[in-house]
Amino acid sequence: MLVLGGTRSGKSRHAQMLAEAHGGRLVFIATAQAFDGEMTDRIARHRADRDGRWLTVEAPLDLAEAIAGQDADDAIILVDCLTLWTSNLMLAEENVDTRLATLCDTLMRVSGRVILVSSEVGWGIVPDNALARRFRDLAGTINQRVAAVVDGVTLVVAGIPMPLK
Repeated sequence: MLVLGGTRSGKSRHAQMLAEAHGGRLVFIATAQAFDGEMTDRIARHRADRDGRWLTVEAPLDLAEAIAGQDADDAIILVDCLTLWTSNLMLAEENVDTRLATLCDTLMRVSGRVILVSSEVGWGIVPDNALARRFRDLAGTINQRVAAVVDGVTLVVAGIPMPLK
């Protein structure tokens, strides 16, 4: 399942509610890195939203490997989020196409349930610099490729989930 939405749309909250409703072993795969105080606070708020049932795995780059490593029939894996993963790959000068192909292959082989959160960043104005345009384009490509291999896609707008696939 892919859960898309804009900034502060309620997509992470919706994804967490989906995961917790299914029971099973809850695994949160975090892609965020705390490069500044604001991100440190944001990560702390997200952690506080999850209770003791959750195992947290940090995977700023090795997302496919983290999913495969936590996969099990009873696993509910929540990945938050693909957008931060995209920026991490860019900052590390990783081959995004290779990482994305590996992620999609992993998603097609898992036996547990995986819920991925990602921001829809292509609805705003065209960024004024090449780096921001590259990020926007890569995020859109990743969302498209992941949406093609998952069973369901939901768009969250103003806290309201709308099934797309």
